[in-house]
Amino acid sequence: MPLNIRRVVTGHDQNGRAIVAIDETCRNVISGRRNHASCVVWSTGEFPAVDYAVVVSGEIDMEMDGTTVHLAAGDVLVQRGTIHNWINRGTKPCVIAFVLIAAKPVERSGKILGAMN
Repeated sequence: MPLNIRRVVTGHDQNGRAIVAIDETCRNVISGRRNHASCVVWSTGEFPAVDYAVVVSGEIDMEMDGTTVHLAAGDVLVQRGTIHNWINRGTKPCVIAFVLIAAKPVERSGKILGAMN
């Protein structure tokens, strides 16, 4: 069975509004052994520190600056310092594993946009 991991990466537009910068199925799948596959969801060399969220079960919506992103079991979110809100509109609990990394606030043109944590 092929590995299909959806990754959603947040960021900021030129006006500082929270956006979805990437929403795609990971393409860098590596399969070196039988019954094994993996992929790199994000590399910290690409951008400063980020938070990671993996939806383990259920479904949930993430709202940010007028945009709603629906995440389901198996989806991975790379949260890059955007202000957001979680809403479970389903009938079942949603289980999410978070990895939170402390970082300095994001600054654009001398204005702090939000903590990258």
